[in-house]
Amino acid sequence: MMFANNVKPGFFDVRWLAILALLASFGSTVQAEQQRPNILWLSAEDISPHFGCYGDRHAKTPMVDQIAREGITYTKVFTTAGVCAPCRSGIITGVYQTTLGTQHMRSTATLPDNVRPFPIYLREAGYYCTNNSKQDYQFKTPPKTWDVSSRKAHWRNRPDGTQPFFAVFNYTGCHESGIANKDKYQTMTADLSPDKRQSPERLELPPYFPDTPTVREDWKRNYELISAFDDWCAAKIQEIKDAGLYDDTIIMIWSDHGVGLPRSKRWVYDSGTHIPLVIRIPDEFRGVSELGPGSEDDQLVSSIDFGPTVLNLAGVEIPETMQGRAFLGEKLAPEREYVHSARDRMDERYDIIRSVRNQRFLYIRNYEPLKTYYQYMNTPENGATMKELRRLHEAGKLPPAAEYYFNPTKPVEELYDCDADPHNITKLAGQPQYKDVLEELRAEHLAWVKRTRDTGLIPEPILREQARKVGSEYQVLRQPGSEQLMQRIASAAINASEGISALPALLDATNDTESAVRYWGATGLGNIGDELAENREVAKTLNELLEDPSSTVRTAAARGLCRLNQPKNALPVLIHEMTTGTQWERLYAAIALDEIDEMARPVATSMQEGLKYQKGFNSEGKYRVRVMNRALNELNGTNNSVK
Repeated sequence: MMFANNVKPGFFDVRWLAILALLASFGSTVQAEQQRPNILWLSAEDISPHFGCYGDRHAKTPMVDQIAREGITYTKVFTTAGVCAPCRSGIITGVYQTTLGTQHMRSTATLPDNVRPFPIYLREAGYYCTNNSKQDYQFKTPPKTWDVSSRKAHWRNRPDGTQPFFAVFNYTGCHESGIANKDKYQTMTADLSPDKRQSPERLELPPYFPDTPTVREDWKRNYELISAFDDWCAAKIQEIKDAGLYDDTIIMIWSDHGVGLPRSKRWVYDSGTHIPLVIRIPDEFRGVSELGPGSEDDQLVSSIDFGPTVLNLAGVEIPETMQGRAFLGEKLAPEREYVHSARDRMDERYDIIRSVRNQRFLYIRNYEPLKTYYQYMNTPENGATMKELRRLHEAGKLPPAAEYYFNPTKPVEELYDCDADPHNITKLAGQPQYKDVLEELRAEHLAWVKRTRDTGLIPEPILREQARKVGSEYQVLRQPGSEQLMQRIASAAINASEGISALPALLDATNDTESAVRYWGATGLGNIGDELAENREVAKTLNELLEDPSSTVRTAAARGLCRLNQPKNALPVLIHEMTTGTQWERLYAAIALDEIDEMARPVATSMQEGLKYQKGFNSEGKYRVRVMNRALNELNGTNNSVK
């Protein structure tokens, strides 16, 4: 009472108003917490948009089609790589694999401190995050990425049934191995109902495949595996319904890249990068999109947009380090004008290719045009369709659209009208009426290379070495002076395939202080080839580079001398680099030896050393073994196989 006597009049009124305001605020917070959506990802491996909702008359996908009727079908979604691990590193971070240094298939990069997998942000915001179960990010997954990541991970295991969740389920049955391996195909499709089976003779093949029973069987398996995925989706969605969460859960169905067959998987044509994305948004959250159920959205979407979109739907701020953009929710950035994709090392073979696509046209830049399209790679060569392609090529019986990809070289630039030519067959780059389009997309590609700091233009051995010095591949092109370095690397890489007109610039590049620039200078001189056979300055330069501090530059110089028909000093260097140094230095030299064909015969015995596996290397250095095995098979007329 004494206290009350000392209180000024009206104090209790003010105090109770403050308490009521606090309670109201708490109630609003609880309400907002309850209004946050659950988000379910159902992802497949290795499928193109062969769903009924995309107009494919052969597809038998009733569950996905139902989700499309209740949701939105995105018709122009593209992945950043035509192969799983590189693109998945981009999906989980919202950053291009070429920026992170995760672009090479089967490698391990270091994630910088300022780039984190997006589920970490969701967990910090109160979400329960599970992954079942594929990661394959090509970097060590930070420990706080998932609440649970395993084959037992499930949203229903969250300790609090009211906690919002982000749950990922990955279906692996559609992987190319499901087409190539009869036992896996039969296991994954064992429960398909008869009405979901396909008649191979009724299917429509792409023009870059020969029409044979073998190819049709693979194409049939692709469709039936997609139907099995549809059944799997139905089971996962039923779990949501049974828990009474269907109207509280945003469902996203997507694939990582195109179908697991030649000229699709691993490639940057639409057949390799165009992927399905179907999203169902419950009525309670309909405000995140202007489109209603059963709609189609033809805006350009990249796979690196998936993470930012999930964060935006959950009301979580999108980190500035993310290069993707949200396409659902509030405060959206302008829609994309372009999407970009990249191809780098695929297992044992390098082929640096970049693409940029707008709503209609696809532009491709081949940075290694002297390499054939179908380089020999163990994994795809095990597939029946690839074997059929090689058999008919050797017999001279392939149709022109299929035979084209056995050409010994590629054009430096490719351009396609994807509306008129959805299979990307008709080349437009040299036609005058498309000059403006070509220049626009070429300029956008080069701007993207510099803007995103494309580490793929740095040879892998050099990139890994520099990453060890600065902490991560990402940081290699973020040091003082990196913008100028990126400009020099990009210019040298472009000049390397510009021919004799670029000779002065290439010679200058061989004197650069940075090994990546010298590499492209030496590579470009070798690319010109016979025209420089009598050029003493070039020969002198390449011979001097045989003693360069960088193994990769030494290999490029040796390759260049071989292409000038001057192998005497080059062959011992290639053998030395193939048998010493780091894993990727050895692989570069092995590839050079394979490329020079008969010229390598004097060192064929020494090449046998490359058939030895190396403990401590990724997969015990099997990629060098594969390349050497192929090279020796061709030299000796043998047919030996390796793992």
